[in-house]
Amino acid sequence: MDNRTNTIAGWVLAGCGAALGLSIVGGMMFHGERPEKMGYAIEGVVAEGGEGAAAEVPIASLLPTADAAKGAEVFKKCAACHTINQGGANGVGPNLYGTVGEEIAKGKAGYAFSSALAGIGGKWDFDKLNAWLTSPRKFAPGTKMTFAGLGNAQDRANVILYLNQQGSNLPLPAAPAAGAAPAAKDAAAKDQPATANAAEAAATKGAPTADIANTGTPASGAPSVDPEAARKGARSEK
Repeated sequence: MDNRTNTIAGWVLAGCGAALGLSIVGGMMFHGERPEKMGYAIEGVVAEGGEGAAAEVPIASLLPTADAAKGAEVFKKCAACHTINQGGANGVGPNLYGTVGEEIAKGKAGYAFSSALAGIGGKWDFDKLNAWLTSPRKFAPGTKMTFAGLGNAQDRANVILYLNQQGSNLPLPAAPAAGAAPAAKDAAAKDQPATANAAEAAATKGAPTADIANTGTPASGAPSVDPEAARKGARSEK
């Protein structure tokens, strides 16, 4: 092998060594690890089943303080598909006058409701309207309504109050009593010590006290009888 071949082979080996070294150094510098939480956080969106679900507030608690005027503003999002005036025509969606309290997916001048919504049954009460407005697709999977829903609970309360004033005027549901369950638990906890004390007092006053005897076994090496007590007993007998 001549010098020219040796030189070429040397450069090739040197190049391979340099490439290997650079790949090792690059891997050490730019080492990637799996993130603790996949994806990107989107502001304003609550993960399904997360803390937002746990903090769900009953619609009956929000309706007493709801604002129908604000509900009319929220309804503007619906106006592209629905009318709400009495005798209004159906559009992409049905006319919504007098909807609160009506049968679900019935009437509305022959509007063609989806079979998914028609299969729900019952009436549009406040809870069902709240569930529907939260997510139509979850309330009636397969519905043809494309609206994603209202994520803000107060917006839903406002628009439901507004809808109720448009030809329905049903009485609002009673708000659940705040702290009723904790108060009942506290009362039960307070009653327990009183009951225990009463039982203890009754046992102390009414039940005879049993004779108390020293039935313990003397320790190894200890006298079975107290010597001082034995001497006193002998003197008394004399």
